[in-house]
Amino acid sequence: MNEFLNGNQLNPLFDISEVSVGQHFYWQIGDYQVHGQVLLTSWVVFAIIVVLALLGNQNLKKTPEGLQNLTEYVTEFIRDLAKTQIGEHEYITWVPFLGTIFLFIFVSNWSGALFPWRLIELPNGELAAPTNDINTTVALALLTSIAYFYAGLRKKGLGYFKRYIEPAAFLLPINILEDFTKPLSLSFRLFGNILADELVVGVLIALVPLVVPIPLMLLGLFTSAIQALVFATLAGAYIGEALEGH
Repeated sequence: MNEFLNGNQLNPLFDISEVSVGQHFYWQIGDYQVHGQVLLTSWVVFAIIVVLALLGNQNLKKTPEGLQNLTEYVTEFIRDLAKTQIGEHEYITWVPFLGTIFLFIFVSNWSGALFPWRLIELPNGELAAPTNDINTTVALALLTSIAYFYAGLRKKGLGYFKRYIEPAAFLLPINILEDFTKPLSLSFRLFGNILADELVVGVLIALVPLVVPIPLMLLGLFTSAIQALVFATLAGAYIGEALEGH
């Protein structure tokens, strides 16, 4: 017991990593526990994206038809988003990153709104959209933070850190705090909106299972798409800010 307490004192991050919402279906991998239901639904999301991409690009034509129309529209949309947020000279490098982030969040959100995940029984916990789990949204936000730090350091080297004392040195604490709040706002905004939407729809379906939940489900599809757009737009804006400087 003392060894366990000492271990927790030496590793305070373990206490933070154990914070969870609701019950979870855990997988034991070595000495670590992972949320099995999040991995399961994430694999489903990955599979949907890969299958649609393969079907839409297997027989490319000069005049797009069917799924090729969809894939080309999504590609152009993401390229325009990246160009707007990052700039004409740097954006093309970041299209794959922003596209991956946008598509994963978009399909995850829509899967939570359209798929009856909760009808699938698990030994413990229940299935839901990957973005319904705080661990997923925090991971996406941290990836975004790593991306914009990498973008700034790759272009400016150590000179990137001059931004913390611009336009005045006394703003150093505020500029540092800003970099901590960016991933927090990204992760909790996405998590809170998706969790709230699924809870409201779930309660209404339980109380009035026929007609009333349908408009809210349609609204949920719209807000889910908006959340994916907001996350990708902010990610692009942060990368553009790192490349441009203050």
